[in-house]
Amino acid sequence: MRIYLDKNVYEKAVERMNWVFDEFENVMVSMSGGKDSTVIFHLALEVAKERGRLPLDVMWLDQECEFESTQNYMREVMYREDVNPMWFQVPFRLLNATSADQPWLQVWEEGGEWIREKDPISIKENIYGTDRFVELMEKILEKTYGENAVALTGVRTEESPGRFMGLTQGLTYQDVTWGNTINKKKRLFNFHCIYDWSYLDIWKAIHENNWAYNTHYNALFRYGVSPTKMRVSNYHHETAVHTLFFLQEIEPDTYNKATKRISGLDTAGKLGKKDFFIKELPFMFNDWEEYRDYLLENLLKDEKLKDKFRFTFAQMARDYPHEVGDKLYRVQINSIIVNDVDMTKLKNWASSHHTTSQKERNANYHDKAL
Repeated sequence: MRIYLDKNVYEKAVERMNWVFDEFENVMVSMSGGKDSTVIFHLALEVAKERGRLPLDVMWLDQECEFESTQNYMREVMYREDVNPMWFQVPFRLLNATSADQPWLQVWEEGGEWIREKDPISIKENIYGTDRFVELMEKILEKTYGENAVALTGVRTEESPGRFMGLTQGLTYQDVTWGNTINKKKRLFNFHCIYDWSYLDIWKAIHENNWAYNTHYNALFRYGVSPTKMRVSNYHHETAVHTLFFLQEIEPDTYNKATKRISGLDTAGKLGKKDFFIKELPFMFNDWEEYRDYLLENLLKDEKLKDKFRFTFAQMARDYPHEVGDKLYRVQINSIIVNDVDMTKLKNWASSHHTTSQKERNANYHDKAL
């Protein structure tokens, strides 16, 4: 059910942003170079300026294998006079969806050959005790401020039913639901002030305010990518690998450098979307389940990862008995193909409103009855 208020989403976001600055001594904007974090950045900049709290702390965890357009855009942001740049070009690891033999990319690896040189103003040493992306972002907030700090992000519920449930149901801090806790005792949180915006709201704000944005979106638009499917991230991640299929056309120099840096990337790029993601059952298999099990046994090299997939598949069969079938098997197959170590694609499938389990519906009904 939607409840319409007397304020639009822009006004509500500014109101939330002011509340954050009231409540917390340290406020940092977490940027990716994407459209959503662009809006968060400008809203925070507006509020910080009114409150005399400039320069604004802005954090970018640079994934090394970024689009050139993202690099150019974020460099402009980081060199602004009203920004305190927190540009991290530190060693950590990311999943490589294009290779079963080398499923991890060691980003900014010490002594390695990087896809580009580090920037003079960037932070270059990982002193945070973790090499995983999400954990690293949380540790950066804690290490930088100690306590009483917030990271503002561009997370929106429109992109995921799971996010909608997570950001509208449980309380994070006081009466606020639109955030998540990093460390409650130290008062460290992430807040998502535009959680209820649509992608139309995002582009309306950008264009009406004449805000600079990542020009990669222009290239995606020209290529015919749907506005709801446009992503700005590294191009070898399990949920972003589809960008490889036109990277060579959009940014040929980036593609050439990336093929030398990332195992399997060139093969995936040449296969294209039609052949990389499986749509039709190969003739030598009797059904999709048999094909899934074959790939699980023969494509993946890591036995621990195989066991993790087996456990997850068995759990999904129990939790979604009415959904088990060719559609689910194809999702699982594509998850195997992209080395989905964190089971992100499967979690996204599970959180979809089309696949809400009967188990969950019964549990919700039981809770209400009590």
